[in-house]
Amino acid sequence: MKNSISLLTTLAIVTSTALSFSALAGNDNGFGAAGVLSNKNSEDLPEATLSSGMPLLDVDNLTLQSGKYYEWEITSDGSQELALAGADFLRAIWIDEIVIEGIEIRPLGVDSIEFDEAGTVEISFLAIKPGTYKFGVPGRESQTLEITIK
Repeated sequence: MKNSISLLTTLAIVTSTALSFSALAGNDNGFGAAGVLSNKNSEDLPEATLSSGMPLLDVDNLTLQSGKYYEWEITSDGSQELALAGADFLRAIWIDEIVIEGIEIRPLGVDSIEFDEAGTVEISFLAIKPGTYKFGVPGRESQTLEITIK
């Protein structure tokens, strides 16, 4: 009897998870998008530009809302090989996908992003863990943002 209960519980979890992934994949169940998937719960962040010696954004920091879905384009002008790092920030968000030249990457985790030449990366993510984090070019304060998730 004990095994049949755990089997039923496991089946319920698998079915629930499959339905959740089905909704995330865009399968229309007739109810429309809700919660994280709704247009009300997503926002485009201001585009960031990486350039040797220039600020990452025109603002000193960003404030994000926990549970909100964001899309962020970051472009490098290729003036210098530059990396963006902020492991604490990248672990405080759930990255849905990273798009580079039309190629979609769905990572389990990211420690940093490095631009060896000019190009654009789009990061789509869900802000999760409240806190204040640093994200930017290591060793360059003018190219490092303070990002707060509330």
